[in-house]
Amino acid sequence: MSDTAELLFELGTEELPAGPLASMAEALRQGILDGLASHGLNHGEATWYATPRRLAVRVQSLTRVAPDVEVEMLGPPASAAKDADGNWTSAAEGFARKQGMSADDLNIIETDKGPRLGLKRTQPGAKAIEVAGEIIASAVAGIPVAKRMRWGRSRNEFLRPVQWLVALLDDAILPMNLFDLEAGRSTRGHRFHHPMDIELAHAKDYLQQMEAARVMVDFESRRSAIRAQVSAIAEADGAIAVISEDLLDEVTGLVEWPVALKGSFDPDFLRIPAQALISSMKEHQKYFHAVNSAGDLLPMFITVANIESSNPDLVARGNEKVIRPRLSDAAFFFETDKQSSLESRHARLAGVVFQQQLGTLADKTARIRRLAGMLSAELHADAAVTERAANLAKCDLVSELVLEFPELQGVAGAHYAANDGEPDGVVTAIEQHYWPKFAGDQLPETPEASAVALADRLDTLTGIFGIGQIPTGSKDPFGLRRAALAVIRILIQGGSSLDIASVAKQAYAGYSSGLLADNTPELVTEYIVDRLRSWYEDQGVSVDILRSVTATGITEPSEIDRRVHAVKGFAQTEAAIALAAANKRVANILAKSEETISGEPAAELMVEAEETALYRELLAVEDALKPLLAAKDYAAALAALATLRTPVDAFFDKVMVNAEDPKLRRNRYQLLASLREKFVRIADIAQLTASA
Repeated sequence: MSDTAELLFELGTEELPAGPLASMAEALRQGILDGLASHGLNHGEATWYATPRRLAVRVQSLTRVAPDVEVEMLGPPASAAKDADGNWTSAAEGFARKQGMSADDLNIIETDKGPRLGLKRTQPGAKAIEVAGEIIASAVAGIPVAKRMRWGRSRNEFLRPVQWLVALLDDAILPMNLFDLEAGRSTRGHRFHHPMDIELAHAKDYLQQMEAARVMVDFESRRSAIRAQVSAIAEADGAIAVISEDLLDEVTGLVEWPVALKGSFDPDFLRIPAQALISSMKEHQKYFHAVNSAGDLLPMFITVANIESSNPDLVARGNEKVIRPRLSDAAFFFETDKQSSLESRHARLAGVVFQQQLGTLADKTARIRRLAGMLSAELHADAAVTERAANLAKCDLVSELVLEFPELQGVAGAHYAANDGEPDGVVTAIEQHYWPKFAGDQLPETPEASAVALADRLDTLTGIFGIGQIPTGSKDPFGLRRAALAVIRILIQGGSSLDIASVAKQAYAGYSSGLLADNTPELVTEYIVDRLRSWYEDQGVSVDILRSVTATGITEPSEIDRRVHAVKGFAQTEAAIALAAANKRVANILAKSEETISGEPAAELMVEAEETALYRELLAVEDALKPLLAAKDYAAALAALATLRTPVDAFFDKVMVNAEDPKLRRNRYQLLASLREKFVRIADIAQLTASA
């Protein structure tokens, strides 16, 4: 018999929800591996499998028996092992009895805490056949399940009723009982293509036998097959399948034997906003849509069946019948909404609560219009277009189409505004003021859309923070984190010079006096600036670099960004490490000084050559800095400051800063303050670490 074996475990269930399928299978795999490691059982490749009816894990080259382990058992201190007459104490004898031996058979073992009475014994290694069942049971219990259910008369709980268990070590059944079921070698094939039991002769036969029973157990293989089939069907019609990763994951979790089929719908439905059709197909029916080379939606869809039908056309026609009522509903709502102007819906906003303390959507719209109008000048936007768009931006929230398809907010409004003859700038801003909707999403393309987008998010941030509903942990019902990151992206990537502290005050002024906390602008500013941390972490920028810039007190995101990238480049130079250490030393010296340091150092009070040399270099660097800082060329400015490394090192090597003469001491403090002031115009590099 080989020293290693193959372990297979399969948990068979009623249909599991598609969303958590992969994460549950991965959790099961990790739980089993953790259990094997805790017993010293080595193994080779470990793979998880998942379909709607099963979670499985296969571990190859699993050591049948773990190596023996030498265990050290420690008892009482040697000083307490015997009494004054040399007899064993009760503590020593009690420890010996617990080990099943006489105290005379124990040894003195040296430890970090001194000599102890004890023994060393060899503990046989764990046997996989004996411990695997317990390991698997523990791993199953550790699978994250949001909502458990019970079935039958038992008190067993899982996400769905468990129907069968497979547990094999090579060809041997592992002895285990779970959910009142005995593990065996019987699994089940496809519910329709192979509804009978399958007897697995050996763990290594799992993939082959399941494939023969029309079950593709490997999630990634099934996912790839679906992608390939969907793409091939679209290409055969000269179309391009739009395959979103989230829909692909969901469909993969819905089928065991994927078969892609093409369906179509009446081209007349294309008069409806494409997003409404896509939403109907994707969200409600799990269909993939297709576009032409210009990106225009085509009247076709691709569905993925869980059966290889003898009459695939009949299956496709059935799907067409299912989708038609959904598209008809969308068409009806769209046409009904167009019978009234978008502006006519404005009055209905007064009846929709935005937030109980912050008023209605009408109140929010008024604040957005005011703030967007103020921002338009800074963003070089057309004020009239901006305010008109802001006034109409939320009107589609009370339209029939958006009430049925909430994800169409903004899109529907843009269509209705165009139908009403609103200017193109207004139409664009209404749709794009929701951009970006998620991380990595596109940004507003016009300054008017950016102004409304910023005003909307800043109003929400200000209002919610002002009434004390700051997001904590995973709770963020108003999406404040997402809103803050959107503000950051619009300002930085849009190249705007808007200052967060300033616009937060403007947003705060839009609320009634006394409604919000007095420190709301400061809280909002701090929160948005703090969000920069995750923004830069995604770019691989050290938090120390960001902290060095924000320590200067600037709150203009685009300015912060310019400095961060300059400091990032500077931090990688040899001079940066030395100058960062010097700045820390300077900061500590000045902080400990009991004197108020102000004014420029006097050259006539400098008695050491090194302090005179540093002073001259500071004057020269100051001349170089002025034009560079005016041009915001921070990389070049830091390069100029890097030339101070040698005179700074020499100063600290030769000059006693805390001189006994108070005039000399104060003058040297002023010299160091001048040095530090030049750096903190860009960033407080004392915040940098060697790893930055």
